[in-house]
Amino acid sequence: MKRIKYLVISMALLICSCGSNTTKSEITAEMAYEGVSNYCHSTYDWSVADNHSSIMCVEMGDETDSAYQVVFRSYTGAFVYFYVDKASGTTRMEEFVPTLDVRNEAGTLNLFDYLDER
Repeated sequence: MKRIKYLVISMALLICSCGSNTTKSEITAEMAYEGVSNYCHSTYDWSVADNHSSIMCVEMGDETDSAYQVVFRSYTGAFVYFYVDKASGTTRMEEFVPTLDVRNEAGTLNLFDYLDER
């Protein structure tokens, strides 16, 4: 009886550990860019860029094993760096104003809230 109980518990643990690996979501670079771009277009005023499209942009930055960096450049010259966690989509934001050499944490967002339904 103890052997069966041990076997059942072992199988349950094995199934749980396998399931967690298969349900892990993986964010692609394209998803990171699209979500951040959608966020920036819904949050910031882009009317200034209508006539001068080069003064505001969203572009990919560096990539690490765990995160993508997406960079928003404002017409003011300030930057917002978005660090998108590849596994969860949790995105940390950091504002940087080069002329003042000031860097501040700017909150977090869930990338999935800004991705189009597929």
